[in-house]
Amino acid sequence: MSENIDTMPRSEKRETARRNAANHFAAAEKRDTEVRAEIARQQAADAAKTAKLRALRLAKEEEDRLAAAAAPQPAPKTRKTRARAR
Repeated sequence: MSENIDTMPRSEKRETARRNAANHFAAAEKRDTEVRAEIARQQAADAAKTAKLRALRLAKEEEDRLAAAAAPQPAPKTRKTRARAR
C-alpha cells in the first residue's frame, strides 16, 4: 500500500508538469500563429498598395508619353553669330 501512496503523488506531479508544459507550448504556438497571420495580412496590404501605386505611375507615364507625342516639336534654337572684327 505504501508504494501506491508514494508513486501516486509522483505521477500526479509528473502529469501536472506535463499538462503545464503542454499548455505553455500551446499558448506559444497560438501566439506564433497569430503573429504569422498578422504579418501575412500586412504583407498583402503592402503588396496591394504597391500594385496600386505602380498602376497609377504607369498610367501617368503613358499619359505623359501621349501628351509629348501630340505636342508640337519646338523650333530648333538658332545660334547668334557675332560680327567678326577685321
